[in-house]
Amino acid sequence: MRFFGFGAVFIIGAMSIQAAVVLAAGKGTRMNSRVPKVLHRICGKSMIGLIVDAVSDAGLGVPLVVVPSDSHSIQNDLGENVSYATQDLPVGTGQALLEAKQSLDGVDNIVVLYGDMPLVSSETLNKMIKIHIDNQACITLLTSEVENPDGFGRIIRDNSGKIQEIIEDIEADEHTLSINEVNGGVYCFQSSWLWANLDNLAPSKYGERYLTDLISTAYDQSMMIDSIQVSNPIEILGVNTRKQLLTAQNELRQLILNRLMLSGVTLVDDASVYVDYDVSIGADTILHPNTHVTGTSQIGERCDIGPNSVVTNSIVGDKSKVSASFVEGSVLEEGTHVGPFSHIRPGTHLEEGVYVGNFAEVNRSRLGVGTKMGHYSYVGDADVGVNVNIGAGTVTCNFDGNEKHTTTIGNDVFIGSGSMLVAPVTIGDRSSTGAGSVVTKDVPPDTQVLGVPAKGFSKKDGNR
Repeated sequence: MRFFGFGAVFIIGAMSIQAAVVLAAGKGTRMNSRVPKVLHRICGKSMIGLIVDAVSDAGLGVPLVVVPSDSHSIQNDLGENVSYATQDLPVGTGQALLEAKQSLDGVDNIVVLYGDMPLVSSETLNKMIKIHIDNQACITLLTSEVENPDGFGRIIRDNSGKIQEIIEDIEADEHTLSINEVNGGVYCFQSSWLWANLDNLAPSKYGERYLTDLISTAYDQSMMIDSIQVSNPIEILGVNTRKQLLTAQNELRQLILNRLMLSGVTLVDDASVYVDYDVSIGADTILHPNTHVTGTSQIGERCDIGPNSVVTNSIVGDKSKVSASFVEGSVLEEGTHVGPFSHIRPGTHLEEGVYVGNFAEVNRSRLGVGTKMGHYSYVGDADVGVNVNIGAGTVTCNFDGNEKHTTTIGNDVFIGSGSMLVAPVTIGDRSSTGAGSVVTKDVPPDTQVLGVPAKGFSKKDGNR
């Protein structure tokens, strides 16, 4: 068993320390995947990443995540945003929580969540911990009333309404199966009671220890068991199958789109617009049908995106337009225009007012203010100045078969249609190339070149 640090948060008014533990050591065999279940992505974010964000937003500090022994992929996803403990053998949720005990010394109350519940909200966690502390409960449960409780553990209450136990769906009789109040899978425990009783949990016939058995233990000891009921059952959705993954994604996607519309973003057709969890979009931007904004993209105000566009991990400045095009890993400053049918590839920076028209590709290049690249051109590994005109069919020939080379184009340059710029090459300020030129040597400022290979003359004196 290994421990990688610990995080907690002080609740000043209650003079107590709270912490959160996320159980993420399960195999998730029903996903039929080589990817750990908690790393399956919903709207661009791993399920466990969504839970960690909810915990952080709820003010519960850095969560402790219980992971399997082969947890490198989970740690790569979460990084240093969490602390870790390892469960070497998957022998139940009770045993998983025991693995975290050593790191939680001095904590008064512990919120426990499962790593496959991506839609639980920080607001719900906030309410839960407040009720737990205010009522000095031993255990506080998250529950919900659902129309179809199949698969959920049922909440059993005694004649006075107190929670008595949780009976799992597979073990329930006909009467119990008719109960619609179900276990939400989020718990808040009083730490001193938890550690005194967790070791004493009897293993099931399969040798596993389950946290839900603590409910009947607390009831038998006449301890205070409280609960908070979520109004929207989707918060307690546990993802065990691809179908449930899709359900969770559809729910989160609609929440994201609703949030955007409330903030002033126009969706022409919300049924065909997809926006990831970590995306930000400014007011008065319009997203047209079949538009995807993914990753950590940031789109400014008064932009026009789509239709049929994909913007991923990119920054798009105010008043920009991306029409039927792909933009990946790039920066587009204010007032840029891309498309239709163009591809802005990673490492590209388009400065203010740049125009990239139809059927064009820009890769690992910077285009200066006001530069225009109308159509049917490729610019790769290039540094292009301001107010440059790049004619139709221009290609920066950046690859010699072994290495990539840089093309440098100065300010106020005119590149004629069909020009081939064979890198490494520099075109000086205010120079121009004739249509169809193949430029293999540097061009000084104020010079015109043309031909194959291109030869030049001074634009000032007209001499060849």
